[in-house]
Amino acid sequence: MAGSFRASRVGSPAVERLIPQGGAVGSDWIVPNWPAPPNVRALCSTRSGGCSDPPYDSLNLGLGAGDAATAVAENRRRWSATIGALPVFLRQVHGTTVQAIDTASSDGQTADGAITRQSGVACTVMAADCLPVLFANADGSCVAAAHAGWRGLAGGVLESVLQSFFGFPRVLNRDSASEIIAWLGPCIGPLEFEVGDEVKAAFMTGVPEASHFFAPRKPGKWLADLAGLARQRLRSMGVTQIHGNDGGAGWCTVRNASMFFSHRRDSVRLGGSGRMAASVWLD
Repeated sequence: MAGSFRASRVGSPAVERLIPQGGAVGSDWIVPNWPAPPNVRALCSTRSGGCSDPPYDSLNLGLGAGDAATAVAENRRRWSATIGALPVFLRQVHGTTVQAIDTASSDGQTADGAITRQSGVACTVMAADCLPVLFANADGSCVAAAHAGWRGLAGGVLESVLQSFFGFPRVLNRDSASEIIAWLGPCIGPLEFEVGDEVKAAFMTGVPEASHFFAPRKPGKWLADLAGLARQRLRSMGVTQIHGNDGGAGWCTVRNASMFFSHRRDSVRLGGSGRMAASVWLD
């Protein structure tokens, strides 16, 4: 549905916002501002444009968070109708499994990444503080998405996605990775993501330079830059085209309550939080 929406450039974050023709539904949805081939389409939802009641208002796309199943189903229907492709929603477990999908794929497969070479099906990940990462290759023949919470990121979910672009037994190297374009979506920001020593240790195992993305908060506690850690890991694999979330305040899910869901902000205070989605597909 390439002609179903128009985009307008805004200042911060450095993205494009979706403005559907004929209505205000989803007027702040995010169209990634990245140099993907023209047949590659991508979209990231916000909390607007749906039918869920508080605290899931309004476009909650995640099951299992306490929202009414009928509301989630309608929200997913609206999402699919807008993108004009079939979004395949995964059962995310903060792991590193990447699932190849096509138009026959069903929701609920256990994985934290998806990849496809088929048009009409959208690689889709959900988040509400974790980092969604979208991928495309330079010739527009393959797209992928990853759900990168700290466990998946430290465990190697981005590496698994990149390897999936080229298949086994081909060895992922810096030359092949340079063919990949990545976009980082909104996530918990570096001034809000307090973690313990164990999280810092998980990232620094074999990667001492990861220490640059942790700022001391108090004894045993650190502020972690999730987007910065993702950029560091992508660069270390040879990905040079990395766009989207730069750690600025406009990308922080916790600090932008009117635009983004946040599990850390809302679950204790309100009893629950919705989930946003980031999708990428081939036209």
